[in-house]
Amino acid sequence: MTNEVKWVLDPTHSELQFKVKHLVISTVTGAFKKFDAHVIANGESFEGAKVNLQAEVASVETGNSQRDEHLRSADFFDAIQHPSMQFQSTELRKIDDENYELLGNLTIRGITKPVKLSASYGGTIKDPWGNIKAGFEVSGKINRKDFGLTWSAVTETGGLVVSDEVKIVANVEFVKS
Repeated sequence: MTNEVKWVLDPTHSELQFKVKHLVISTVTGAFKKFDAHVIANGESFEGAKVNLQAEVASVETGNSQRDEHLRSADFFDAIQHPSMQFQSTELRKIDDENYELLGNLTIRGITKPVKLSASYGGTIKDPWGNIKAGFEVSGKINRKDFGLTWSAVTETGGLVVSDEVKIVANVEFVKS
């Protein structure tokens, strides 16, 4: 890139969450409390920018300590063998002034698969301290089994305890560096 601009994550104004159906009747929301990301843009435009994210899987929180420990175990994320998950973009395609398509490779448990996410650009603004900030909401869906998250249980009636589809939602704020 000729006019490279780096944007770094503002962790105090960012969140990385997932949502998964439990017993098909309700949704459990979880979050990764420790993650980092940066964007390398070409000038002032985000189109074609490179996006990188890394999250510590042991930082997963769902509001239930027993469930969190199960998610950190080898049944799910296997935090000891695979302490982090990564996303590296291959393309950030502008659809219109507010919407982008974010393509890239997601790695969980050492398994890398291509994913397609939607990114909604909230805008760019100067904060009261003179920092230039940009905000995005990123969302998409993955199949957890594609990444080796295959633990499953079935209810008495044959329903799944945890659905295979996982929704990803990230609200992120970046600071121009």
